[in-house]
Amino acid sequence: MKTRIGKYSASCALVFALFFSSCKDITELNVNPNGVVPQNVNPDLILPTVLTEAAKSYLLLGFGDVSGIVQHTQGDAFNSGRDYYDWGQSNSWTASGSSSGDFYGIQRNNKLLYDRSVALGYDFHTAISLIMKSMIFGLVTDLWGDAPYSMANRGEEGTVETISPAYDSQESIYTAIMADLETANKLLAKSNLETVSSTIDVYYGGDATKWRQFGNTLLLRYYMRLSAKKPDVAKAGIEKIVAAPDTYPLITNPANDATMSYPGVTSGLDDWPTNTYFDASGQNYRRVKPCQTLVGALTTLKDPRLAVWAKKVEIPIVIDPTLPPTTDQVINNVRYFGTAAPALLQTQQIAPVNTDPNYVGLPAGIQSPSTYNANPIVGQASYNPHVSYLNDMYTQPSTSKSPLLKARLASAAEVQFILAEAAQKGWAAGDAKTHYYAGISASLTTWGVSSQYSTYIANTGVVYDGTVQQIITQKWIAGWTAATEAWFDWRRTGFPVLKAGTYAKRSVLPLRFYYSTDEQRYNTDNANKAISALTSTNYSQADGNNSAWSKMWLLQGVTTPW
Repeated sequence: MKTRIGKYSASCALVFALFFSSCKDITELNVNPNGVVPQNVNPDLILPTVLTEAAKSYLLLGFGDVSGIVQHTQGDAFNSGRDYYDWGQSNSWTASGSSSGDFYGIQRNNKLLYDRSVALGYDFHTAISLIMKSMIFGLVTDLWGDAPYSMANRGEEGTVETISPAYDSQESIYTAIMADLETANKLLAKSNLETVSSTIDVYYGGDATKWRQFGNTLLLRYYMRLSAKKPDVAKAGIEKIVAAPDTYPLITNPANDATMSYPGVTSGLDDWPTNTYFDASGQNYRRVKPCQTLVGALTTLKDPRLAVWAKKVEIPIVIDPTLPPTTDQVINNVRYFGTAAPALLQTQQIAPVNTDPNYVGLPAGIQSPSTYNANPIVGQASYNPHVSYLNDMYTQPSTSKSPLLKARLASAAEVQFILAEAAQKGWAAGDAKTHYYAGISASLTTWGVSSQYSTYIANTGVVYDGTVQQIITQKWIAGWTAATEAWFDWRRTGFPVLKAGTYAKRSVLPLRFYYSTDEQRYNTDNANKAISALTSTNYSQADGNNSAWSKMWLLQGVTTPW
């Protein structure tokens, strides 16, 4: 018996020993071999995601609903957001795939990039993360107003303050953004920077000088953003930058524009949004058409960029008073109307028939854009032989197939137009006329029509007239596919003069995005404080304070745009 007990005890001892040693082994093995421990992650693994997602979100705005606001494009199907500003409270700053973008998701990765870069003493990586942080949070506050900033993306700390972050004031966010850009500029001025691989830096291929120019261009942008609200601050900041070009280098060469190319390998991830390679139906391409506001302006100015961005109509319309009044027939690929037929169309409250033989855009905010201009294919939304489509290059999935397909974040043209505006105000920023023409030249170079520069600047309406309206109008044109800046410029200056369409949600253009329903549901107190800080206007109407037509801090006490 003793032997049995001894053997039993020995067996138990062995089992317990194995049990505890096994538990220890399990603990050690409970690490995903394919995962990344945040405390050990290489910044190079995070950087490409931050850059690509930020650029995609920026294009999502500037080629999407915001291009409809500033009337670069219109939609003729699924068009309520683009044409009518009928967003409701769905534009979330955290929702991937929304019409705005997952900005806090991008910043969550960017914060990890920053933390790891600082921990490793990587100044170049740190500077890039600060520049991207400034751009991302700059978009958030420009689009919504007050927003979580200092307490944002700290949910892992598990406190009430970090799980339900307070909203920082818009003014304080701008101040913090500018401070970060100043820090980035100083870091990038160092001579002993670590290498950033050209394969992971999808903007500049690891060129610190170009990153420095990008960061300072954003700084210039935000100073001008404040020019109506805090003109003294804007003037001092811009004059500081202009007076010290070695300390504050800017993007002055279009070859150094902040852009991202599209590989076009995977549908919905790295392809151009309207391509027909992955969307064989072509619906996404046909649903987006040039807006007549832009087409008309470019036609009047005889602008060579129009042919780069849009196609000529497939079948022009001619109204011939010598024909019987009810004539409607196609002869030699031209559709002929008598004088009575287009009158019938106008009584349908769509819009007057456009008989331009070359380029016809969709008017802004009309009732039934898919039937516009006597479209004979009623019931097949998006197809219309009498309205211009986007240029064929926008059917391509990648930059390699069409080199002009890029997300454009900041440019030499933008820099020159900002400096032209600053000089026009009387600030020490150089000669306004010189900067104005340099902005036009940079944009024409970007879009491959630089050979037509001399002819173009001699055209009526392009010859410099000394007005801020002309400067901003040319900047608006140059902002094609990057229309977000054009919206903020219009909001700040009232130019170009844009009129909301007949069927738009309000009779004037909106000023901001609504705070989302989710934000009000899950961060109620802080969201309500931010909403109460907005100033309602006559156009806010039933929306109350949380309206796309309410004024954020930047616009409070300012008379523009209305």
